[in-house]
Amino acid sequence: MTTTWIIVIILVVIIIWLVALYNGLIRLRNRTKEGWSDIDVQLKRRHNLIPNLINSVKGYMTHERGLLENVTKLRSQAVQARESGNTGDMGKIESQLGGMLSKLQIAVEAYPNLKANENVAQLMDELTDTENKIQAARRFYNSQVRDFNTKLQSFPTNTVAGILGFKIFDFFEIEDAEERKNIKVDLDYTKK
Repeated sequence: MTTTWIIVIILVVIIIWLVALYNGLIRLRNRTKEGWSDIDVQLKRRHNLIPNLINSVKGYMTHERGLLENVTKLRSQAVQARESGNTGDMGKIESQLGGMLSKLQIAVEAYPNLKANENVAQLMDELTDTENKIQAARRFYNSQVRDFNTKLQSFPTNTVAGILGFKIFDFFEIEDAEERKNIKVDLDYTKK
């Protein structure tokens, strides 16, 4: 009778462990998906701001037509990648779009009439706020991906997770080597 109880206790412990392991993986996967959802919301906000910003500045920025066209083109590509659900392409395109938007913000600084335009100033503030929120959402998402992937790749979780069909998530990374470079700031006004 005691060996039967020992076997029952071992089976109960194994079942409790499997349920706890499964629930932990589900919790981490859902938090990772929540992180991606936060990024998605901010990217949609960015996509909605861009046409308003482009329309507000294109009359002033005749010399920056190529930049404005690139921003518009990348926005369209980003929206398409977002709608298709291709997170790999979306990450690459969004990184490029972020770089172009930074260039656009710098270009706006060169036009005093634009800087003084209240509508453009408000849009630039909203865009800056959105970019900051995107960065925060990316950090949260990447930390969730790290935790989930670490759990998924650790023994014995990796064995159980493989059987249950759990897959690792990709990090939201900067793909463009140019974006990884430090920005050079030169405050020497005597050169001008």
